[in-house]
Amino acid sequence: MRNLTQQTLKTFWHFSKKYPWQVAFLIFGVIGLTGLSIYIPLVYRDLINVLASGAPREHFSAAVDLIVLILVLNISRIALWRTANFVNNNFQPAVMRDLINACYRYLNKHSTSFFSSNFVGSLVTKVKRYERAYEQISDQIVHDLGRSLLEIGMVLAVLLWQYPRLGLVALAWCVIFLVTSYAYSRFKLPYDVQKAKSDTLSTAQLADSITNNGNIKLFSNWRLENDRFGNVTQQQFLLRRKSWNLGTVGDLAQGSLMLILEFYVMYLALTLWRADAIGVGDVALLQAYLVRIFDKLWGTGRNIRNIYEALADANEMTEMLLTPHEVQDAADAATLRVQKGQIVFDEVAFGYHKETSILKDFNLAIAPGERIALIGPSGGGKSTIIKLLFRFYDVTGGSIYIDGQDIARVTQDSLRDALSLVPQEPILFHRTLMENIRYAKPHATDEEIIRASSLAHAHEFISEFPGGYNTLVGERGIKLSGGERQRVAIARAILKDAPILVLDEATSSLDSESELFIQDALKNLMQNHTTIVIAHRLSTIMQMDRIIVIDDGGIIEEGKHEELLHLEEGVYQKLWGIQAGGFVSAANAADMY
Repeated sequence: MRNLTQQTLKTFWHFSKKYPWQVAFLIFGVIGLTGLSIYIPLVYRDLINVLASGAPREHFSAAVDLIVLILVLNISRIALWRTANFVNNNFQPAVMRDLINACYRYLNKHSTSFFSSNFVGSLVTKVKRYERAYEQISDQIVHDLGRSLLEIGMVLAVLLWQYPRLGLVALAWCVIFLVTSYAYSRFKLPYDVQKAKSDTLSTAQLADSITNNGNIKLFSNWRLENDRFGNVTQQQFLLRRKSWNLGTVGDLAQGSLMLILEFYVMYLALTLWRADAIGVGDVALLQAYLVRIFDKLWGTGRNIRNIYEALADANEMTEMLLTPHEVQDAADAATLRVQKGQIVFDEVAFGYHKETSILKDFNLAIAPGERIALIGPSGGGKSTIIKLLFRFYDVTGGSIYIDGQDIARVTQDSLRDALSLVPQEPILFHRTLMENIRYAKPHATDEEIIRASSLAHAHEFISEFPGGYNTLVGERGIKLSGGERQRVAIARAILKDAPILVLDEATSSLDSESELFIQDALKNLMQNHTTIVIAHRLSTIMQMDRIIVIDDGGIIEEGKHEELLHLEEGVYQKLWGIQAGGFVSAANAADMY
């Protein structure tokens, strides 16, 4: 925990020092403001002593000089304070922008497995908390804690200079108070961390339930979800109450210490006044300084707790920033150059978990421009092969080559620039159709997008929307049907025109008529492109150059459609018989998948 806290503060300082002039001005501004705040009560003390000395006519001029000086000091203080505010108004939002951008960039570089293991709502909460934590800590240090400690130090210096005995008492009491507050805040920190984690869990559970609202309705599981969420919020309530109760106990202890100091110091002041060692103005000054010390120390205890609470919020994101990216570019990674489109899987091994293995010494060579289909039982490794080709995961053994270049030795961006994917379940941004299609080629013209959409037979349904290509598709493309989303994904692939094309059940959500059009579009798209097709409907892959049957992480059959049909007791032959036989053979299909 301590390392995370230190790393959080180190990161915040790293981004803050990018603005040295603003930091320097704020530091010297706080020093100047504090000095003025401490000096003004000294002038008031002199004014009160002048007024209490009698002989108004003789001392009137001196009193006027003092109130003029007070006016000038207050004007200076206000001007400096407002200037510091304007500087901070530029400095703090700039650092917050830089922090959240850094979090966003680092988060997006994490691998597919990272996002599979974390709730979206949880990740969003951690990023936003990190930004907010900086704002809270910066405010506490610049405007509250830093200035309070500086002011307490100046007050003690004045007291030690003007009233040594009283100053020593106040100094000893302040040390005891601050040490106690710090120790108590350290004691309370683990409870604040637990409270922050419970808040993250609550947000994650809320996001998960909202995302799956359709399932809740479908199965009428309102009570189950209400109970589940209620258990999470109950735990959050208990941890929040514990943290807040500890804060209240700390406030009670601090308040008691303040009452003791105020009584003792004022009693000593009165004894000095009785001995005619100090005047009425001195007593007023001591009272003013005591009130100031109490106010600042009370705030200091609260500031320290607030800082630790903010650190507890930020540490979750710091931990994520310290988590290495699972898939990284090599230090000397080159740019992938694809001229032919040859793909070779050489002795590839991979498993999602150490205990299990999906691919074992897998070998596959795909010739330039060759169109192959991968079929086989679910869980046999078809999708894993595609994920490894895109380097969503790194192989645990062997290598994958494109035109003789090991994809582990090239940049991920250049690798994925050379690949186009039409997934089985396309996910779209909550943006316009034009923006979603253009995502494959950011500098494409509107004419290029419309042409790609026409080839994908998406232009027809897009044109029927009132907003046309400017229609918003909803979160994850929810406003479109499955077939419409798939045609948008095909339009993206056509627009990108990458040398290697991957189709993962690219027509599975289309009706029969649309599928005929899309098959024609895909046939044109596949020309002169190395193509990998994953399909369960065998009728869609009959014209492939080669069909490869994958099972248990290895190749068990391969060849053209006609060749595989003539293999006696072949898996492909059985699958074809099941599909050609229609629903009569549906029971047998369960044995194959």
